Amino acid sequence: MDRVDVVIVGAGVVGLAVARALALAGREVVVLEREGGIGSGVSSRNSEVVHAGIYYPPGSLKARLCVQGRQLLYAYCAERNVPHRRCGKLIAATGPQDLPKLEQILARAQASGVHSLQRLTQAQAQAMEPALACVAALHSPDSGIVDSHAFMTSMLGDAECAGALLALRSPLQSARREGAGWVISTSGDEAFEMGCTWLVNAAGIGTHRVAASLEGLNPSVSPKQRLAKGHYFTLTGRSPFSRLVYPTPVDGGLGVHLTLDLGGQARFGPDVEWLPEGLAEEDIDYAVDPSRQAAFEADIRRYWPGLPAGALASAYSGVRPKLSGPGEPAADFLIQGPADHGLPGLVQLLGIESPGLTSSLAIGEVVRRVVCEGRPLAACLESLAS
Repeated sequence: MDRVDVVIVGAGVVGLAVARALALAGREVVVLEREGGIGSGVSSRNSEVVHAGIYYPPGSLKARLCVQGRQLLYAYCAERNVPHRRCGKLIAATGPQDLPKLEQILARAQASGVHSLQRLTQAQAQAMEPALACVAALHSPDSGIVDSHAFMTSMLGDAECAGALLALRSPLQSARREGAGWVISTSGDEAFEMGCTWLVNAAGIGTHRVAASLEGLNPSVSPKQRLAKGHYFTLTGRSPFSRLVYPTPVDGGLGVHLTLDLGGQARFGPDVEWLPEGLAEEDIDYAVDPSRQAAFEADIRRYWPGLPAGALASAYSGVRPKLSGPGEPAADFLIQGPADHGLPGLVQLLGIESPGLTSSLAIGEVVRRVVCEGRPLAACLESLAS
């Protein structure tokens, strides 16, 4: 039976970042992907925003990995000519009730080491974006956008040049401990078995399905996952904004915000639709419900009252894997190593939703330290910039 150092389950942005980090460190890596291409799940159905790290509780993994990951991502994209733009964004308070939320975001950002956030008066905000309606705003100059597919393709190229292999249409069927490592079995068109020393579960919305296939893993170590669907609509006309525009956060997300692609096309979303508990991946309906357009228009007109009637067109939807449900405080990322679940050679990356894209390179570095340096996961996480 063939053996490698590491098998990674999932070829989304996080799985590819982990593969790149490990392959460049000299490890033999195989990446398993159940679909026919990379990044076809969570990684292909998001806003493509580079987050500054301003929303998350100070000291949380989301805050620390986002801040470090943002720095790594901008440097990587500049070095590899991956299309991106540090366009900045405005977070708008559309009424007095939103002002305390702005202050909370500012305080969290500063406590997390993000000191570039700036308070703006109504006049200052409208001088930057004349079409914006607000009573005050925050300006985040470190926020931006990235071509996520080009980013993933570049990371895959790095990994493959360092010897990593990608196995498409190869879903993990099972894995069992054998000797000092794992034996994994795949299904699909060309099923195979392979031995590995380390197994990394980076399967996005499929992480809990993968965890259930790992022999000897206690189900209680994986908290319940909830899926939140978010819809996107595009603006059919020209955008009057040159920056991203966000309302203040809502339950389960950051509100229906305006993002731009690298060509300047505006899109809006995501909203939050909680999917039924226990819904299987293959049963997810990614269709955009046109009846949601009216609610989108109402949300958008809170900060852009000039939105023309009928100017939105259905675009796409995405699903975020969350470790918290409706009405609950947003859960942090969960990274588990052997000390957390009791199985040697296993790393689990659970609940990696937004800001997972921004954090991906930093997550890859954490896993590299665990696998290549033999350091306990807790020590690697503690060493993150706070």
